[in-house]
Amino acid sequence: MSNEIKDPQTYAIIGAAMAVHRELGCGFLESVYQEALEKELGFRDIPYEREKKLPVFFKGVQLDTVFQADFVCFSSIVVETKALQQLSGNEEAQVLNYLKASRLHKSLLINFGTESLQYKRLVYNLRE
Repeated sequence: MSNEIKDPQTYAIIGAAMAVHRELGCGFLESVYQEALEKELGFRDIPYEREKKLPVFFKGVQLDTVFQADFVCFSSIVVETKALQQLSGNEEAQVLNYLKASRLHKSLLINFGTESLQYKRLVYNLRE
């Protein structure tokens, strides 16, 4: 097995989230983690847009309805942050819907609300 990082962009985002969690621990509101993550992404020169509006498409037509992602990093990775004691399937479904509707392909679901940082990398239709 190679030691080569397969996806350096998602690893960079996860590293930033780990730094935030290491500093703050669990127990804060989601908004605190979002602001801290925004600072950390900036410190690490990771390009991002906060509270990015994602267009929704239906049969090739853009709808008036939009989703709002916590972050979109590198113009292509949806990052959704949570501060929950436990993730359920609802949060994962939310992120997959963001990907499906917006036509983006990669995302990270990051939960700061537990003793150890939780994260899931979700991919939708990457081979399109």
